[in-house]
Amino acid sequence: MKRKTTQCAWSLFFFFFKIGCFTFGGGWSILAQMEQEFVEKRKMITKDELVELAAAGKSLPGIMITNIAMLFGCRMYGWVGGVAAVLGITSPAVLILSAVTYGYDALCDNYWFHCAMRGIQAAVIPIIASAAYSLGKDVFGTTLGKVLGIVTLIACIFTNISNVALIVAGIMAAFAFRGAKKHGLF
Repeated sequence: MKRKTTQCAWSLFFFFFKIGCFTFGGGWSILAQMEQEFVEKRKMITKDELVELAAAGKSLPGIMITNIAMLFGCRMYGWVGGVAAVLGITSPAVLILSAVTYGYDALCDNYWFHCAMRGIQAAVIPIIASAAYSLGKDVFGTTLGKVLGIVTLIACIFTNISNVALIVAGIMAAFAFRGAKKHGLF
């Protein structure tokens, strides 16, 4: 059993290392890759479970995708999987940033480097939009979910209510709704 966990942890490390190297656009674009790999291909988790991991990872302090990788790895293979996933997702960034920092003077005036960065920026928007649509259509599938999402967005944009207060209010509303539904009020 221990050997299988170690093999699975290495597999998890290499998957997260790969997407850490080739996925630009931050946590949401990596989340789309996780959905494709672990929900659609391998069927290791459901889309709802991935959304729950994303919500928990976003709520915790620190880098969202690192939190999600840790939670996912722990869920799949215990603490060994969590450490493997975090090392896999963070290693490419450390290596790439070290190389860019070392060679920045040579790259900062390079025309081709600037063109490559502009191309990456253009590709990031549809990747993030695709992830938001794919994950959001299940979350906001009900009329109540859509209304609450719009109300929360309006509260974020047009009021001074802190995001923490909105998150706490959302948690309380979810518990209240679940309790009311359990007692047959809905």
